[in-house]
Amino acid sequence: MNILVVSQYFWPENFRVNELVAELVGRGHCVTVLTGQPNYPDGVVFPPYRQNPRDFDRYMGARVLRVPMLPRGQGALRLAFNYLSFALSGCLIGAWKLRGQPVDVIFTFAPSPVTVGIPSGWLRRIKRAPQVFWVLDLWPDTLKAVGVVNSPRLLGVVGWLVRQVYRHCDLVLGQSRSFIDNIRHYATERTAVEYFPGWAEAGLQQEDVTPAPELPRRPEVFTIVFAGNIGDAQDFPAILDAAERLRSRQDIRWAIVGDGRMAPWVREQIDARQLDLSVVMLGRHPLERMPAFFAHADALLVSLKDRPVFAMTIPGKLQAYLATGLPVLAMLNGEGARIVQDGNAGLVCAAGDAQGLADNVVRLAQMSAQERAAFGTNARRLCATEFDRAALISRLEGWFFELTAGSQERADAQRERG
Repeated sequence: MNILVVSQYFWPENFRVNELVAELVGRGHCVTVLTGQPNYPDGVVFPPYRQNPRDFDRYMGARVLRVPMLPRGQGALRLAFNYLSFALSGCLIGAWKLRGQPVDVIFTFAPSPVTVGIPSGWLRRIKRAPQVFWVLDLWPDTLKAVGVVNSPRLLGVVGWLVRQVYRHCDLVLGQSRSFIDNIRHYATERTAVEYFPGWAEAGLQQEDVTPAPELPRRPEVFTIVFAGNIGDAQDFPAILDAAERLRSRQDIRWAIVGDGRMAPWVREQIDARQLDLSVVMLGRHPLERMPAFFAHADALLVSLKDRPVFAMTIPGKLQAYLATGLPVLAMLNGEGARIVQDGNAGLVCAAGDAQGLADNVVRLAQMSAQERAAFGTNARRLCATEFDRAALISRLEGWFFELTAGSQERADAQRERG
């Protein structure tokens, strides 16, 4: 099958779409990726790519076509131009680079922004191929939730854009069951909508790994690790409130692995609240190094703000956490909280509940090693049954075959009528 993957982000940027492409190639499909110049998350085009762009034309057997775009840079306006530049470049230059190439199905990876659907929708029309659109972030709801867009008129414009993107899709996939009703609100009746969650990235289940030297080994201390984006959505004010409540507990420490827009504020608050002995910021590190940091952890922390759209979201890191076999500390509402609770994979408190998080940290720290190990076993079992990569990609592959078969039948019928 000739599969075209459209994604604003791709290797050497670190996203799940990389693993998906590698798996599809491994299953014998001919995969082409239409993407931009790698610049996430720092907003600067990666120096190795600038020096030798041709080194990035192939990935695990897939052909990679890159179009020019304005890097993310800093600030909301620059980010908006980054989104729009990829959409425009993908429509024009992307279509030119794909001229003459057969396409059986288009898969669009859409964490954010939804504008990635503009070039993929245009290519669907040109190539007359069905499109599958994977929604990992709900627009316009997320824009409002994090305060990026507050104008009702502008939110209405974004909602109109979402509707236009979905109407050019044959199948829209939601990363959470709670996404389905929202997607159907914007999609047309003829557009199929299905649940399709993410999976844990490969390599996170390493058993024998040397703990990261960046964090001192202290077996006598209960260590909570947060890994990932340090942004507005993760509600670091509540996390730091919880840490402040436990500041006198010298047997508890918090390790933050990652970076993001809120990182400078978090550093300032650690100093202002005198948390430097209990909260450690370790910066951003490659995904392959995460097991070394998890080796220090007694529990892994996942959090999202108290907003309706985040209650519908399965945090991207949750599957990775489950795969490690460590207890999960969740400060979440809705879908993510339900997964942890139903799977008995850790302890949960409501989004924004700093006191509840602090209480759960103490409760987990006071448990025996065997009790915590039981949470970890449940977490790994849940990951294997609900978020197995091979099973999920097989499901996606099945949808591809169904859509291409239906597309061929319609083409044959049209030829007979003609």
